[in-house]
Amino acid sequence: VFHGRILARRVVGRETRYEVAVEARYRQRFPLVSREYLWVPNTCGCPPLLEGGEYLLMARRHVNHEHTLNRILLQHDGYARPWTPREARLVR
Repeated sequence: VFHGRILARRVVGRETRYEVAVEARYRQRFPLVSREYLWVPNTCGCPPLLEGGEYLLMARRHVNHEHTLNRILLQHDGYARPWTPREARLVR
């Protein structure tokens, strides 16, 4: 779970890749750096993340069977809410 600001959006194949500036980490099961790529397994814009917007995101680490792909994945049922101080208080 982290607070991130969307810097850019790009469609890659059948997935969408967001460049995210990580503002704060709330629950850290895997290490995050200040800038990460967040992958969404569709191109429909679901969930709707706008460039420049700040969100509270609950994503998971996705590693394939060969351990050659290691990325942050926001699934279609993942948590992505606009960031507010109230949301931050609830997560803490």
